[in-house]
This record gives sequence, C-alpha cells and structure tokens, in this order.
Amino acid sequence: MKITTQMINEVKAKGFLINRATTKFSGRIVPRGTIFTAKDFAVMSEIADKFGNGKLMATSRQCIEISGIEYENIQAAIDFASENGLSFGGTGAKVRPVTACKGTTCIYGNIDTHRIATLIHDEFYVGRNSVKLPHKIKISVGGCPNSCIKPSVNDIGIEGHKVPVFDEDKCKKCKKCVVESSCPVKAAEFVDGKLIIDNKKCIDCGVCIEKCTFDAFDRENTPPAYKIFIGGSWGKRTVKGTALSKYVTEEDILPIIEKTILWFRDNAESKERLGAAIERIGFEKFEREVVESDELLCRREEILNKEI
Repeated sequence: MKITTQMINEVKAKGFLINRATTKFSGRIVPRGTIFTAKDFAVMSEIADKFGNGKLMATSRQCIEISGIEYENIQAAIDFASENGLSFGGTGAKVRPVTACKGTTCIYGNIDTHRIATLIHDEFYVGRNSVKLPHKIKISVGGCPNSCIKPSVNDIGIEGHKVPVFDEDKCKKCKKCVVESSCPVKAAEFVDGKLIIDNKKCIDCGVCIEKCTFDAFDRENTPPAYKIFIGGSWGKRTVKGTALSKYVTEEDILPIIEKTILWFRDNAESKERLGAAIERIGFEKFEREVVESDELLCRREEILNKEI
C-alpha cells in the first residue's frame, strides 16, 4: 500500500507515527497516572503479537510504543485496546501524557505522585483532549528535590517538598546529631551547642523531619509543600522552568494548571512553546495573571473558543 502524507497525518492524530524508511507505524499506549497493571501488559503484548512486530518499547513520556503496525491494521489495534480499557494517543499540539516518579514507594518521596498524576491525566489529558493549543504541553510530577523525573524541564512541573519546622525545646543536643549527619545538602549544623538550619542551603527535602529520635521536627503536622515550575523544555532548546515565587497546596495544583493552559492559549503564538511565550511577555506578568487572579477562569469559554 502506498502511504500518503494525508494518511500519515490522519493516524498521527490518533497516536501512531510512521517507522522511518518503512510503510509501517508505531502506536503509543498511554497509562492513566503513569501506571500499567499486569493485565495491561498482557493486553499490550497481545496487541504487539496480533498487529505489530511483537515488540514493546518504553517512551520518554512513560507510554508503551508498539511498532511494526501496518496502516490497514491500525483501527483494529485501536478497537482491541479500547475493548480492554487502553487507549492510543500522546501526540499533537495538546496536553501530552503526564509523567511521574515513584512517589511514596521511594524513601525520599514526599507526595503520592501517581495519585496527583492521575488527577491531572483525567482532568487535562483526557478531559481537555479536544482543546487545541499553540504547541504541546508536557506535565511532570516529582516526589522530592532529587528531581528524578525532571519536573523543571517540563512545561509544567510539580515537585513535592516538606518544610522543616524545628522545635528547639525538644532538641536533646545529642553528642552525634543524626539530623546534622543525614542532611544531604549540609544545611543542618551544630553551632555553639545549638542546631542551626541554614535556609539558604536548605532545599526542603524533608529528610531531617524523619530522622530526629526525639521529634524535634514535627512529623505529624508537616504537610507537603508543592513547588511549581513553569516554562521548562528538554530537547533542541533546553530551558529550565522558573519556579513560582511561593509553594502551593495540593488544592492549588489543578487550578494553576488550568489557568496556565488558558494563559498559553490566550497569549502564545502558533508553534510557540509556553516557556518562549513567557520569556517574551514576562514571568512576573504571567504569575500575576495565573496565580493572583481568576480572570482567566472567568474568560474560559472565550479563550477556548478562540481561533489559534
């Protein structure tokens, strides 16, 4: 079969990309909240055997790509995946599949990254799938400042922190302070018999909160704090996103993402990434309009109906 440009573009919108120098395609299956079950992998293996070349490949957005699919088998593969609770996708100028690190299964994880990624997936990847944007939007959720999933080089990155609150009255001034010795950035130090936390060095990773034997740091009443990076990208032009000036709560995350997407649609030029639009207009103006105001939400319908 002769594969035309129209055919390539038609199936690309469904999550299928042509394999270089062939007439076959690879299709990306998108996880919900970055998790596939054992049953999902069994289904994907069956799809690969029935419609592709039997191979499953992981993508950088934590999708599974099945290669070697003939054009005429693409719809059958889509239908088979759908019947088994899976879907192809992950391409185009829209919200891309959300990525996340291990979260609370990791000893450093401050937040349940998979749960938050699922909320974002349902609300924006699925819920706004038909919303065309000036360019793609990549969203990532990291559990701590170790930055394994690299939130700062996504268009929108969420990173979990815990801000230590030290109660000097509970400090026993141990001869060997486990907080001082365990601090990964050496922000905790005993000076003149007193534990000092250097806020200029501290990255709010939360490690010290769990270490003190005498609970000089309040474990029970230290909620996660969320750092939001905006405007990062990783690729031909690598840019580190800028963090919002303050930590936010979990309840703030979805509204900030929604307002960021609305701002992007309202202000960016065609094929301009979010970070480039912010660089052109100014981060301070962006933050005022997205964090300090709800005007974008009031104009939601107008912005979503705008031609781009």
